[in-house]
Amino acid sequence: MILSSESTGMVLLGLAAAAAYAVPAAAASRIAPRGVRFALLLAWLLHAGVLMLGLAGEPPRFGFAPALSVTAWLVLTVYAIESRLFPQLQARWALAGLGAFTVLLSLVFPGQTLHVSASPWLPLHWALGIASYGMFSAAVVHAWLMTRAEHRIRQAADPHSGVPLLTLERLTFRFVAAGFVLLTATLLAGWLFGEVLYGQAWRWNHKTVFSVLSWLTFAVLLLGRSRFGWRGRRALRILYIGSGLLLLAYVGSRFVMEVLLSRGGA
Repeated sequence: MILSSESTGMVLLGLAAAAAYAVPAAAASRIAPRGVRFALLLAWLLHAGVLMLGLAGEPPRFGFAPALSVTAWLVLTVYAIESRLFPQLQARWALAGLGAFTVLLSLVFPGQTLHVSASPWLPLHWALGIASYGMFSAAVVHAWLMTRAEHRIRQAADPHSGVPLLTLERLTFRFVAAGFVLLTATLLAGWLFGEVLYGQAWRWNHKTVFSVLSWLTFAVLLLGRSRFGWRGRRALRILYIGSGLLLLAYVGSRFVMEVLLSRGGA
């Protein structure tokens, strides 16, 4: 865990963010809605502070746990916007728990020190990749909400107790489409400008193989939905497979390098 004096502020901020997330995660049913929203907003702001300290610190760090932390923060941002449009969305406790877990995980595994790059375009490439993670993660959250809505329908529950199933389906595939565009841009940038960004040409390593496999999976999903009307469990199954492959692409490879092999590298 980070114990240096320079990182004390980040640790305290991270613990405060996790504590704020724990409020709606553990006691949402016993707190007024306004209190839950305030706790989530506070946690979201503290979480952003942790991310900024990690990426802008001396030295800046990044790895599998910070990548998960950024992804969770983006999903929470999407949820905050959507909850204003669809007050029926009920995922606060789950997303708050996810936020708390990823913040604490990033404190334990802060990642490797980032090397100074000569390319000013490298942060943009990373931003595209992380944004695609966020969009696909939001799609997975909505797919989970779809499964819950379908279960409520099968149990003959109140049909007005949540967001309609068809609305959730549309939102899910909008996030898939947005994530696919961002992932395509990320892969094209790495393929065409890899030497400028990283000082080396495109390489077929574990990260690129899993990234391309995930891209192909999402392409099949979008094509199947467009041409053959795929929906329901078949579509969600393919979404989960593609998201799992994408998770393995960076987070999985960095976890192996940082934790199992204890090695650095890009």
